[in-house]
Amino acid sequence: MGLELLKKLSEAAGIPGYEEEVRSLVKGELSGLVDELRTDVLGNVIGLRRGKGRNEKKVMLAAHMDEIGFLVKHVEKEGFLRIEPLGGFDPRVLLAQRAVVHTAAGDLMGVIGAKPVHILTEEERKKPVEIKELFLDLGLPADEVKRSVRVGDTVTLKQEFLEFGEVVSGKALDDRVGIYVMIEALRRVRNHECDIYMVATTQEEVGLRGARVSGFEVSPDVALAVDVTLACDLPGVNEAERIARLGEGVAIKLKDSASISNPKLVRRLVGLAEEKGIKYQLEILPRGGTDAGALQLTKEGVAAATISVPTRNVHTVVEMAHKKDIEGAIALLAAFLEVAHEGDYML
Repeated sequence: MGLELLKKLSEAAGIPGYEEEVRSLVKGELSGLVDELRTDVLGNVIGLRRGKGRNEKKVMLAAHMDEIGFLVKHVEKEGFLRIEPLGGFDPRVLLAQRAVVHTAAGDLMGVIGAKPVHILTEEERKKPVEIKELFLDLGLPADEVKRSVRVGDTVTLKQEFLEFGEVVSGKALDDRVGIYVMIEALRRVRNHECDIYMVATTQEEVGLRGARVSGFEVSPDVALAVDVTLACDLPGVNEAERIARLGEGVAIKLKDSASISNPKLVRRLVGLAEEKGIKYQLEILPRGGTDAGALQLTKEGVAAATISVPTRNVHTVVEMAHKKDIEGAIALLAAFLEVAHEGDYML
């Protein structure tokens, strides 16, 4: 399993609504793997690989291209930038991070700062930091910042993708690892009866918007989202709250706050994992959701579920996934696609 593509995807910039760099990578990878390739008005990349039989069933895979990030909302007179989040951030992990402002004239490096702890009042020290208190420092004269940066310029966090131990780590594994899993699974599939629609979606982090419109366009019979889930196998977290564990296999989602997975589809995925000797774990995510939440509600309803890659430190620049879990997700998805035409998922 080569990880060069995952590295490119992780390090690419693409906040909700501005996924063009990631979209270009995805289209380049899919061009030789699908029979048709198009982009819709929201920027979703939709690839179709036609089935080899007469089965008319359509299977849709969805993984989102966008990462959480920011827009510049104000330029201070001293040249510091105030930022507006797109997606859910924990402000605690943002302090002292490097970030890139993507301007019309080119990228500018900066660091995220706040009022130094040394001069905080006792009352201020007791309060958790809020995003509105943060600023971006580009290390440039104010006049140069004002000439170069405009309100609405996008901002992404800066981080190198690394392999160490048995894991990979970087920014935006949520959900570039899902994109990677879909592409690699498609490479492995040889014989499939049904049509496969692989959709790299947009704006998932701000409301599953890309999946909502692409689901209506594709109108699938079966839909699988491919995303990360929380691996909370960490100190201080009790067994009942760990959700998933790193290195314990691909996760098959039962529910999250956006969807309840189709029970028959879950049983099919579990059966395939056991038949193929693919290590798996069942997952219940109490907060958060995936594109399956939007796809499930397409038109008159779709049988939907999620295949997840357990990931530590989600929504940080040091997201971490186990290589064996990524491989398991690829293997399970490829196995499902070859037999997807056989299932009946009506409840």
